[in-house]
Amino acid sequence: MTQKQLLAIAKRHGTPVVVIDHDVIRRNYATFRRRLPKVQAYYAVKANPAPEIIRTLYRAGASFDVASLPEFMMVHENIQHLPAKERQSFIWDKIIYANPIKPKETLEALDEYKPLLTYDNLDELRKIRRYAPHAGLVLRLRVPNTGSMVELSSKFGCDTGEAVDLILEAFRIGLVVEGLSFHVGSQCTNFDNFVQALNIAAAVMREARSRGHEIKILDIGGGFPVPYDARVKPFPVLARKINSEIGRLFAHDIEILAEPGRFLVATAATAVARIIGKAFRDGKTCYYVDDSVYHTFSGIVFDHCQYRLKAFKKGETEICTVFGQTCDGMDAIVQSEELPHLEIDDLLYSENIGAYSNASATHFNGFEPAQVVHVNE
Repeated sequence: MTQKQLLAIAKRHGTPVVVIDHDVIRRNYATFRRRLPKVQAYYAVKANPAPEIIRTLYRAGASFDVASLPEFMMVHENIQHLPAKERQSFIWDKIIYANPIKPKETLEALDEYKPLLTYDNLDELRKIRRYAPHAGLVLRLRVPNTGSMVELSSKFGCDTGEAVDLILEAFRIGLVVEGLSFHVGSQCTNFDNFVQALNIAAAVMREARSRGHEIKILDIGGGFPVPYDARVKPFPVLARKINSEIGRLFAHDIEILAEPGRFLVATAATAVARIIGKAFRDGKTCYYVDDSVYHTFSGIVFDHCQYRLKAFKKGETEICTVFGQTCDGMDAIVQSEELPHLEIDDLLYSENIGAYSNASATHFNGFEPAQVVHVNE
């Protein structure tokens, strides 16, 4: 969006405000499909669960990766217009519950929908057998997460050596393993993680086939990086590596899924905040804005992300610190940002803030999360 458009929205709605541009979401989805033509995109709803985003991606043809019962029901609400038979087909083909650990109450609630569920250990497998016996299964593998902004392999994924045993046990107790999955870590800038993970998955599939079980689905997870800065290699470079390995390692009729979240929505949103205070501290100008790391900038805490702040005003810049509005000392949005001379009530904006930002905002200190404005729906 242009600065003029952002200023107009801030004037109309007040601050703090997050502006989500659905043209960008559609463009990102189209890019993903064009660069990875054999891969169906299952949007990771947790990245930004706004119903408006779900509807836009649903209309664009996306599928959905959910990680909780509320996320599942949010997607389900968007398909209520379908006949019952088509609705079940949609759930099977268009939704994967990709959280490997699920409460038994969630499994009980999901069972009637016969969903696709991930698992990565024997206890979870037995729990699924008891509470969701009609589900199809996807075994999640542990793969390298080196160089990813958010590491996931220490929490989820079975070791390669136990993978086939977990597949065999599932079939033994009357369940069906439909596929394998992995996740290379969020915001993966080490593209070799994908190469190693695809080779690990191929090896497990070969061993499972030798033991009598053909695996027909591969979920390559998320981790597709967003260009937060110039150091991030372009997505087409990663896509070429993935396409090459898929063509080399797997049969032409295998179904490939992926779980892009950040990639689809991060660049679609811009946050606008107002300067509410100003001080000179430790030899540096400090600005205080009406947003915080407990609100739109929560990705700083929960997602290990750093955001740039920009001014609408022009002029000679100096190194400044920008604090959030809460009374917590850790509420520093950026410690060293180049900004022009600004005054109270001037506005700042931050781009590429659509993922894991307002999605994890809180009401800490009594402050409401930023208003969200959707454009170009």
